[in-house]
Amino acid sequence: MSDNHLDGVDWAALAALVDAIPQLAWIADASGDINWYNRRWYDYTGTDFEQMQGWGWQKVHHPEHVDRVVAKIKMSFETGTPWEDTFPLRGKDGTYRWFLSRALPFRDAAGQIIRWYGTNTDITERKEMESALRHSEEQLNLLASIVHSTDDIIVSKNLDGIISSWNKGAERVFGYTAAEAIGQPITMIIPENRHAEEREILSKIRHGERIEHFETIRQRKDGTQIVVSLTVSPVKNSDGVIVGASKIARDITDQKQIQERISVLAREAEHRSKNLLANVNAMVNLSRADTVDELKQSVQGRIQALANVHSLFAATRWIGAELTPILKQEFAPYSAEVDNRVRMSGPQVLLEPDLAQAVAIVIHELATNAAKYGALSTNHGCIDVTWSDADRKLQLVWAETNGPRVVPPSRAGFGSKIIQVMAAERTGTASFDWRPEGMVCRIILPL
Repeated sequence: MSDNHLDGVDWAALAALVDAIPQLAWIADASGDINWYNRRWYDYTGTDFEQMQGWGWQKVHHPEHVDRVVAKIKMSFETGTPWEDTFPLRGKDGTYRWFLSRALPFRDAAGQIIRWYGTNTDITERKEMESALRHSEEQLNLLASIVHSTDDIIVSKNLDGIISSWNKGAERVFGYTAAEAIGQPITMIIPENRHAEEREILSKIRHGERIEHFETIRQRKDGTQIVVSLTVSPVKNSDGVIVGASKIARDITDQKQIQERISVLAREAEHRSKNLLANVNAMVNLSRADTVDELKQSVQGRIQALANVHSLFAATRWIGAELTPILKQEFAPYSAEVDNRVRMSGPQVLLEPDLAQAVAIVIHELATNAAKYGALSTNHGCIDVTWSDADRKLQLVWAETNGPRVVPPSRAGFGSKIIQVMAAERTGTASFDWRPEGMVCRIILPL
């Protein structure tokens, strides 16, 4: 190949033409030795022909790619087939840019390859864009996977309230599939009496406002209603115009029910504590004794009666206590002495906590009095405790027999006063019949 002509072609004109194109161009002989580069090649690489002739172009290829590119080029030259590849080339500033390289064989009249023509096109921006798009796609796939798999409800809608996306969490909670929900108005899951909420939400979204942790009621496909916590945000297009809203919701029905139970239990605990303290206060105020030790003993016994009945509450989760176990607890300290001298008869009656505490104190006072002065103070005395629950009233009769002869007291004792106060505070009555053969106490308390 001469300096000025290439097979009858005006070389200077051809070189000027190829120098003007934006690609890096080259010409190689049939063996692959490059013997010409255009001006763009030298301008980009900062090299000269002496450095690049033959296979010298390898000097500006990236070391990680050069072996692969050389092998591919040699294979193409051996087979005579066009080839194409992408790889980075080093510029004169030392940085690498990506190029798309294409090579075509040129044949003579006999079909023999006499040279190769190639171009390298800078595709760095395209590669960067492709990389950015891949990264964006990966991020979108990741976000889609998160949205798809989360238990939270994630829904989007346009400014007319029409559903445009519906994740698995929404399917699980509301019972509608994505195919059923997309394209439908969001009001399909909003109770009719709360449609005004949706209008207000859309109005705020149009003004660019965000709604956070808004607790409200929504409706499932089967008609059941749930409590949800909503966060609603505006969705903007590439021009920054608000075109819809994204909604993240969480079913907090169970959480609200638990909170309500805790609140109820707290109020119940407060109520029970006040009742207990009121009972203790009444007992202390009514207690009298001749000595400090006697006073201490009487107060301790009454507090123990309350403690005993509280242990029964635990078995029923504070619903109350059965009357029979209360009686048995109060007679337990005397069981070895009374044997079968205490007879109990009556239906199964569950007393609510406040009433159970009052009855426990009443029975404690009656049993203590019987042990000191009545039927349990002798070896032959008997006690019959009978009760009924007719007309929503507990009617209990305590009757002692075969004990010491009874003499009616000149004034009410402290035990009698406690029994009467406990009954009166619960709109009930307590009366005493001091028969010579044994005292009879009748108590009526509303159930």
